[in-house]
Amino acid sequence: MMFVGSVRPIVAALTALMATTGLTRAQDINDYPTSARVEYAFGCLKANGETRQAIEQCSCSIDVIASLVPYDRYVTAETVLSMSQVRGDLGGPFRTSEQAASALNELRRAQAEAEVRCF
Repeated sequence: MMFVGSVRPIVAALTALMATTGLTRAQDINDYPTSARVEYAFGCLKANGETRQAIEQCSCSIDVIASLVPYDRYVTAETVLSMSQVRGDLGGPFRTSEQAASALNELRRAQAEAEVRCF
């Protein structure tokens, strides 16, 4: 009986530690602002039909992307996508830069994983 009494505080401490660790991970994964998530989901809905099922799939998709790509890299990739469409010299570095290609490839890999998991 004495053994059970000494284990309870240890179990309580471990539970608290695990809850704190889980909270930290959730905050790390949830570093995308709501507006960025909504913007992604809105574009996804337009591309996939505006149905209830598409809402579920698109929100799942941005959650997967957020778990794989830090927000600052997501912003970089989105900027590369946008600027690479600009014609002429202004858009050139975004089409030919190794850094731009790396950021874009990271986002595309995350999107492919999201496609597999969510659609």
